[in-house]
Amino acid sequence: MENQLTILAESLEKKIKVLEQIQEYNKRQEQVFTAEQVDMGDFDEAVEEKGRLIERLTRLDEGFESLYAGLAKQLEGNRERYAEEIRGLQRQISVITEMSVAIQVQEKRNKQLVEQFFAKERAGIRQNRKVSKAAYDYYKKVNNTSYTPPQFYDNKQ
Repeated sequence: MENQLTILAESLEKKIKVLEQIQEYNKRQEQVFTAEQVDMGDFDEAVEEKGRLIERLTRLDEGFESLYAGLAKQLEGNRERYAEEIRGLQRQISVITEMSVAIQVQEKRNKQLVEQFFAKERAGIRQNRKVSKAAYDYYKKVNNTSYTPPQFYDNKQ
């Protein structure tokens, strides 16, 4: 049983490390959209790596839950014997919960930055379309007004 508790603690430690990496990628995403020049390549790379980390996190969660489900029954009668290990697991779970909340806040802030960026880009595209249309209309008017049909043209054949 001590071996299983150690495996649970190691699993939680791995989860903490993965959450730290996710926080770092969230910081990178924030830097991308707060920079003067947005590099979508960096953003895409961070999103892909975060996707892989989230998959890893899911696997760790599933492994932890399956191991804990089998271990919980054995711990019912021996809680005092493994009290220190259980407190250690509870501390790790508390850290994980705090990190998860912090990540959710980062994600929300990044989502707002992305929405602002794309709103600004759409506004720029609309403005470019207006300018292009105005230039095209001007071009058409100038070309049509300078056209004078022939004055001395014999229409007879």
